[in-house]
Amino acid sequence: MLEVLLAGTFPAGTLEKMQQAVAGTDIHIRAVVTEEEFARENDVDAIILRILKMPRPVIQRFSSRLKMIMRWGVGYDAVDIKTAREQGIDVCNTPGANAYAVSEMAVLLMLAVGRKLLCHEQKLKAGIWSRELFTAQTRSLNHKLVGIVGGGHIGRQVARKVQAFGAHVQYYDPYRLPAEMEKEFEMAYVDYPELLATSDVISYHVPLLDSTRHMLNKENIKTVKPGAIIINTSRSGIVEDDALVEAKKAGLISGAGLDCTEETPITKENPLLQDPDIIVTPHVGGSTNDISEAIMPMIVENLKLLAAGEKVKYVVNG
Repeated sequence: MLEVLLAGTFPAGTLEKMQQAVAGTDIHIRAVVTEEEFARENDVDAIILRILKMPRPVIQRFSSRLKMIMRWGVGYDAVDIKTAREQGIDVCNTPGANAYAVSEMAVLLMLAVGRKLLCHEQKLKAGIWSRELFTAQTRSLNHKLVGIVGGGHIGRQVARKVQAFGAHVQYYDPYRLPAEMEKEFEMAYVDYPELLATSDVISYHVPLLDSTRHMLNKENIKTVKPGAIIINTSRSGIVEDDALVEAKKAGLISGAGLDCTEETPITKENPLLQDPDIIVTPHVGGSTNDISEAIMPMIVENLKLLAAGEKVKYVVNG
């Protein structure tokens, strides 16, 4: 019997749907929700992980029976993948499964910041008719140059969506896309300094690694195109939050849309929340009620492969 632990908070009904999906197999799935419940676990074959974290001490707590940690989503910075590899554990994610949802959030934030949505809302709630108040600072995506950092599933879907609004797209990724894919998605490759200097909107879609931490920081934010909009729907730490606040105060950027912040959970005193040109959401870009329909089949597929003694898919620490 393959013992599987669903660890963390998941959309309602996830456990029951997964149990139904593996009915008739030798796979048994049970759930824990809290850190306290998770701390009592140490002997399962596979873990499906969301919200909770598995740093080195947590991974080392588990017996040699553990062979797979499967992330519900794309990001895997919540897991010490090096320690997992040392212990023979495959860390897997679900690439592309939530790309549609995160890309929607990225475009939503671009439009909300560019059209001064929060500014209008605050003025109207204060009894001020703001129809003409922000016209000079308002911008659409039409004919703008959107710079995408990261050419993966999410970055490519963002490209498609902003093009529907009339925008042009350029991108940077340390691993350049094949020429035919660049042509298919109409994404022009540029180096990172050029992207910063020429993009009207800069949108980040990269994992959090040592090489990507503070990709936008207090130094290089000074080189962005004046009035640019900064979007981060990837991971906390990709953008240096203090740098954003200082750049906005100095008039270097016109605003930002952040689905993840370095202070997590963010407190109401955080300077990011004091400026209506900076819109913050609580890392919900990939969290929609229907996301399980895309993620669950990938997880179930890997559980069945593991139960059959076959090589699992989507391994990030191979």
